[in-house]
Amino acid sequence: MINIGNDWDAIVGGEQEKPYYQALRQFLKQEYTQNTVFPPANDIFNALQHTAFADVSVVILGQDPYIKKGEAHGMAFSVNPGVSVPPSLKNIYKELQDDLGCEVPNNGFLMPWAKQGVLLLNTILTVRAGESKSHAGRGWEQFTDHIISALSQRETPIAFMLWGKPAQTKAAMIAHCHLVLQAAHPSPLARGAFFGCKHFSKANEFLKSIGKKPIDWQI
Repeated sequence: MINIGNDWDAIVGGEQEKPYYQALRQFLKQEYTQNTVFPPANDIFNALQHTAFADVSVVILGQDPYIKKGEAHGMAFSVNPGVSVPPSLKNIYKELQDDLGCEVPNNGFLMPWAKQGVLLLNTILTVRAGESKSHAGRGWEQFTDHIISALSQRETPIAFMLWGKPAQTKAAMIAHCHLVLQAAHPSPLARGAFFGCKHFSKANEFLKSIGKKPIDWQI
């Protein structure tokens, strides 16, 4: 059962009663029993648990979790302390350095962002080991659409960063009062198309323009 432990419970709690989520839950029970699935089951909702609905200033929307052992922990693009920084996150750090002059960190733990109101969300929250998008079309998209819709209806504007095509398809769901930034996925497979997007400085300028504190992006 969904139990986030903050104001997200009132927003997503009703989803667990819907047929699509019940089917998703049964699918995940089977997957976690028969296959290696990331992130660990207890980490699936980490992004929501560490960034409450009322605290969201920025949404970074990715695709699905990392597919290698030990990397995914329920927050898009982040890895736990001690885990090598994945290529996509290395590219994010390079863009941050070029955009805002941030020093490249020696770790990939993005919790400092989450604690400042950056929701690190994927469109799909689980994946089978070694098989990207293996849990696509199973119901997660409907669940995360509900999250995006709820955020879109918030009166306080948010900066949305939509990285990669699956994330970009959500732009039409987002109300005009919010800032919507779109870019290629930071994966090396995108051949550098992510670089130069300057999403981090643009998001901070937007936050300052509405009287909100900018994000300290330095890890």
